[in-house]
Amino acid sequence: MKFTALLAAGVMAAALPVFAASPMGDDGLHKPDWLRDTFKDMSEDLAEAGAEGKRMLVIWEQRGCIYCKKMHEEVFPDERISKLIEDNYFVVQMNLFGDVEVTDFDGTMLSEKEMAQRWGVFFTPTLMFMPEEVPEGGTAAEAAVATMPGAFGKGTTRSLLKWVLEKGYEGDEHFQKYVARTMAEESN
Repeated sequence: MKFTALLAAGVMAAALPVFAASPMGDDGLHKPDWLRDTFKDMSEDLAEAGAEGKRMLVIWEQRGCIYCKKMHEEVFPDERISKLIEDNYFVVQMNLFGDVEVTDFDGTMLSEKEMAQRWGVFFTPTLMFMPEEVPEGGTAAEAAVATMPGAFGKGTTRSLLKWVLEKGYEGDEHFQKYVARTMAEESN
């Protein structure tokens, strides 16, 4: 009996790092290692992402968001998802009710909460995937190649990360069909 309890404790201790949520910042938002601390100038961030060979992802969150917590505790820590993000994405976090100044691609400067209104973001988490280039004078809301409002499971989130990398938004296969196809292929 003691051996079983000791074995169970060892298995749980080994699993903790895999399921551990990222630390919280002073703003009450999760701060995973892959998150970038930027001046929130969309053009500069997009240029930096491109220079690193990565895609830009803007993630909107808010203090106390139970769905954000779910993503940070259950979805993002998944090794396949965290690796996809770390290797391929330049992630900028926005606070739905924040006061930090954001500069949109067209040069408009507003607080995070005002930019959320401008971009039509009203739910957290919301993931906005930017293209590799944004036409001059455009906004992030107009430029986003995909926007995912809400918390989704590991499979859907991983599929979306891969779909954007593969530029599925340029093809004929709808994202929902892509999810069904790739999940079926992985289960075989």
